Amino acid sequence: MRVPLNIKQLNALTEQEFVDLLGGVYEHSAWVAQAVAAQRPFAHLNALLIAMRSAVDHADEEAKIKLLKAHPEFAGKAAQQGTLTASSTQEQGSLSLNNLPAEQHQRMQQYNLRFMEKYGFPGIVAVRLNKSVDDIFAQFEQRLANDVKTEVSAAIQQVHAIAGFRVQDLITED
Repeated sequence: MRVPLNIKQLNALTEQEFVDLLGGVYEHSAWVAQAVAAQRPFAHLNALLIAMRSAVDHADEEAKIKLLKAHPEFAGKAAQQGTLTASSTQEQGSLSLNNLPAEQHQRMQQYNLRFMEKYGFPGIVAVRLNKSVDDIFAQFEQRLANDVKTEVSAAIQQVHAIAGFRVQDLITED
């Protein structure tokens, strides 16, 4: 299948092709694509994004936490073992998170540990909205002051941004 597809081509896919194409935009959470497949046809890309966001926002807390836990840590074990998804590899690679100097790598590991201890899921930041590793560090420091409910909400917003970029990589308006 050729990508990117336009919205008309997306609407013409079978349900399985639709889920296969979009099932990974919400990291390891094909249920989001499955939840919106029957809502086709989408008039435009934004309608698709709104439907996917709504599916996540209306999911129960357990599903949201599972979605957050599906995201990899920055420069974590999955990155070191080469088992990140292609999208995560590209996103983390865009700021060289896969090749941090020792001091920054150690600092990232400390943030990973602190997020997991406090919230039970990794710190999640839409890398494409940041210009540097220091921007990510600043967000982590600020967000570690959040209570669990606030951080779940903040992390879900970051996940939506990540998914939006990923959908835009796959689907065009025309």
